[in-house]
Amino acid sequence: MSKRNTQQRRHTIVSLLTEQGQVSVDALSQRFETSEVTIRKDLAELEKNGLLLRRYGGAVPVPQEMVSEQAVKVSKKKQSIADAAAARIRDHNRIVVDSGTTTAALIPLLNKKRGLVVMTNSLQVANAIRELEHEPTLLMTGGTWDTHSESFQGQVAEQTLRAYDFDQLFVGADGIDVARGTTTFNEMTGLTRVMAEVAREVVVMIESEKIGRRIPNLELAWSSIDTLITDSSLDDDLKHAIEQTGTDVICADQ
Repeated sequence: MSKRNTQQRRHTIVSLLTEQGQVSVDALSQRFETSEVTIRKDLAELEKNGLLLRRYGGAVPVPQEMVSEQAVKVSKKKQSIADAAAARIRDHNRIVVDSGTTTAALIPLLNKKRGLVVMTNSLQVANAIRELEHEPTLLMTGGTWDTHSESFQGQVAEQTLRAYDFDQLFVGADGIDVARGTTTFNEMTGLTRVMAEVAREVVVMIESEKIGRRIPNLELAWSSIDTLITDSSLDDDLKHAIEQTGTDVICADQ
């Protein structure tokens, strides 16, 4: 393929990313017959403009949760999922709340609970908890700040979690692979897996349109998930397929 000008090349990279779900520096370099250094510059500029996220050796799309996160109001679907999740929490439970906009929608509902202990790796979640009238005992994982997921990750966070045990984990996902489990754009999946290890019940909170979404990185296998809470738009066949894995599926009314 002949060389294209920079604008055309970058437009094509974004189109390929939408079609394929991920792109690699090596493949793009060959496709456009240009150097890997040039491709990395393209990816850096596209990331700066919010059009993708760079990952080792390539790039992936920007997760919807990260698009103008602060400006996005809680949708009816997210709220219904959060309501169903909150109904599972009893007074004095010890819970872990992972980062993400769907899990964050759960926090205002904790004001109705008493004596909770809440561990999180998310500053957004922690700040929301501090605004509650009946503020739970708040624990932070600490660790290495990951700018892409807006959360703490890494070995320090994992070691902190292993010092506790919890009744429940509430976690979101970028997508659901019906055959495998939850999937994510983030390559740092270790902390979520440790969260699941230290919780007696693992609850995944996710909107139905993300179920069946193709994303490269497996985060939690079905064997680690007890309950999936989604909205009532979930296709019956997909619901049945997930239930066949032994996971309880709750479709919350909107």
